[in-house]
Amino acid sequence: MRYLRSVFALVLSAVLLLGSGAAWAAAPEEPGDLTILFTHDTHDHFLPAANEEGGEYGGYIRLATLLKEQRQAAAEQSRAVVTLDGGDFSMGSLFQTIYTTAAPELRALGAMGYDVTTLGNHEFDYRQQGLADMLNAAKESGDPLPAIVQANYTQPMDHDSGYAVVQALENYLVTDYTVIERDGLRVAVFGVLGEDANDCAPMSGMELEPIADAAKRVVAEIKEKEDPDYIICLSHSGTDGTGKGEDYALAKAVDGIDVIISGHTHTTIETPIQVNGTLVVSCGEYTQNLGVLTVSKAEGKTELVDYQLLPVDETVANDPAMTALARSFQRTVDETYLSGYGLTFDEVLCENSYNFTPISQFGAVQEEDTLGNLIADSYVYAVKEAEGENYVPVDFAVVASGVIRASLAKGDITVSDAFDVSSLGSGADGTPGYPLVGVYITGKELKDAFEVDASVTPLMSAAQLYGSGMKWSFNTHRMIFDKVTDCAQILPDGTEVPIQDDKLYRVVTGLYSGQMLGTVNGKSFGLLTITPRDEKGQPIENLEDYIIHGPGGTEVKEWYALASYLQSMGTVDSRYAAPEGRKTVSRSWNPIELVRSPGWITLAAMALAVLVVAIIALLVTKPLRRRSRRGYRAYRGRRRR
Repeated sequence: MRYLRSVFALVLSAVLLLGSGAAWAAAPEEPGDLTILFTHDTHDHFLPAANEEGGEYGGYIRLATLLKEQRQAAAEQSRAVVTLDGGDFSMGSLFQTIYTTAAPELRALGAMGYDVTTLGNHEFDYRQQGLADMLNAAKESGDPLPAIVQANYTQPMDHDSGYAVVQALENYLVTDYTVIERDGLRVAVFGVLGEDANDCAPMSGMELEPIADAAKRVVAEIKEKEDPDYIICLSHSGTDGTGKGEDYALAKAVDGIDVIISGHTHTTIETPIQVNGTLVVSCGEYTQNLGVLTVSKAEGKTELVDYQLLPVDETVANDPAMTALARSFQRTVDETYLSGYGLTFDEVLCENSYNFTPISQFGAVQEEDTLGNLIADSYVYAVKEAEGENYVPVDFAVVASGVIRASLAKGDITVSDAFDVSSLGSGADGTPGYPLVGVYITGKELKDAFEVDASVTPLMSAAQLYGSGMKWSFNTHRMIFDKVTDCAQILPDGTEVPIQDDKLYRVVTGLYSGQMLGTVNGKSFGLLTITPRDEKGQPIENLEDYIIHGPGGTEVKEWYALASYLQSMGTVDSRYAAPEGRKTVSRSWNPIELVRSPGWITLAAMALAVLVVAIIALLVTKPLRRRSRRGYRAYRGRRRR
């Protein structure tokens, strides 16, 4: 019996030992550290640009050097490295003019060793066919290319041109997600495009699944099929860096994402935002910085190891191979695009002695801006040149801050510099650059446009307006949609005349800005309306029918309007040294100014306030009167006794 007890104890010990060993063996091993090199919103910035301090920033030719240095540094620490981009890699310089034929952007990302990118709204600036042509050109080049991930596109709305883009996406092998195997790690990367980004691509023709729905679906699939160590989202949706925005909401709504690289809003996040176990990061636009994020896992949770935003500036050496690639693309731009304008890439248009607002600060404050004035004036100049003897006076030329993509530094201004300022889109002719359009709106709608500038800009900074031919004033502290206090038309001789509500005024702006007029209704909750009209006052169905053309029938592009105006001056005119009073912004809390000449919105708000005060007064005084009556009755009772 003692023998049996000994055997049983021996067997039990062995079972316990094996069980504990099995449990030890089954304990998951934490994955190694991962370094993520990332950019977003690089917008074709192959070459460095001048900054306001007299230095330079950005440029693929320097970014390539920094990428190599950081990969080497990670290798020395035995860390796995992936290189990712958050979309909007195109549209921002003259290199975009060969977007559809040479795909310089994707080929540059491939040459710099990027593993994955996603598609932003500006990849659709040349519409569905343009994106399709670019993807096919990239594939046909035979060059190394990054993978493209996009998880929330659904069937294109325009099935004719949509077929071409669907075929191109399949040809390039665009997928919901991809898995990178790097130094023993499995890194899953997926991409989404947000609601605001989609609104900023009015010609995309794409339908989108909500980003949170798409992310939940894809994360579940990745976990089920791929056994990932890390899951990274390339989200072209955006955040403001303070816990607001679509990507903050995405992280909060979806479990299991380790890192969100947040593009679209050109945000620079100095310290990663951590929400729901997800790190949200952004490094700013135009290759100003290279984001370097290192993460680890502890008990299945993502932990921040290190985070840096490395400036891409004049302290970084040019990479010879990327410099050679950029120069080859530049020659192609000269030959295939600029030759049609009789211009070259580095040709000097004029000399500038003034400090214009840096693009990093442009539109941040509601105020008149000399660069905005210069651009608006260039539209008037270009229309006069194009129409010649048939010129119909432009009453108001206007540019929105959202389409101004670069500033002008002191010194020589080149063709490339001018293009960078107004570098977006294409026209009905399919060639690069948004054209000018000439339409009519009523004086009442013109006043609503000034109210858009005053009231909508705080909700959507891209809506801030700069104009030529009109002046307006507003107080930022007045009631929303009733902030404008004064406005007038400025005639060519400088005379100011009142704006008549029922009169038609000719307005010139860029095609994209004209297309975005439809958002005014939504952003103002239907309180403001602007309807582009023809010269007879009839609403316009297709803005492209009102594109401004030159004598030879070519579209007058926004960028060329600016370039030709600068060239006509030779030296930037002194009128652009300081604001001229075209827009006057008050921030006064003076009660008289706040209620002076109130509109119906302010009157309604005042009436509501009076009503609320009256109700409160009634509620307060009624019990007092009741208590007073009870006290009086008690007093009289005591008197009778």
